[in-house]
Amino acid sequence: MIDYLFSYGTLQQDEVQQASFGRLLKGEPDALLGWKQEMVEINDPDVLAKSGKRFHPIVMQGEPQEHVPGMVFEITTDELAAADRYEVADYRRVSAKLASGLTAWVYVKA
Repeated sequence: MIDYLFSYGTLQQDEVQQASFGRLLKGEPDALLGWKQEMVEINDPDVLAKSGKRFHPIVMQGEPQEHVPGMVFEITTDELAAADRYEVADYRRVSAKLASGLTAWVYVKA
């Protein structure tokens, strides 16, 4: 089964995709409407090693006119489980409608 995953952060990085999924994901530009973005400090050594970044973006509900740009990727159920393992406790996965009309999984502030 194919799922959609919206990423506005490090899951867009080739090295994170290779380390997490063993391949580069197929994706298209899209946006998350009604959400806003800030940064969170990451302390998990595995995530730091994969991303190379100490601060990662995180999103939370915003005003209707706000939006967060990113990419929507086609992923398998196994890859979604791998993405769950990659994300730290600061994030939770929810289903959200994107600007394109697609419904995708997205990691938001827990």
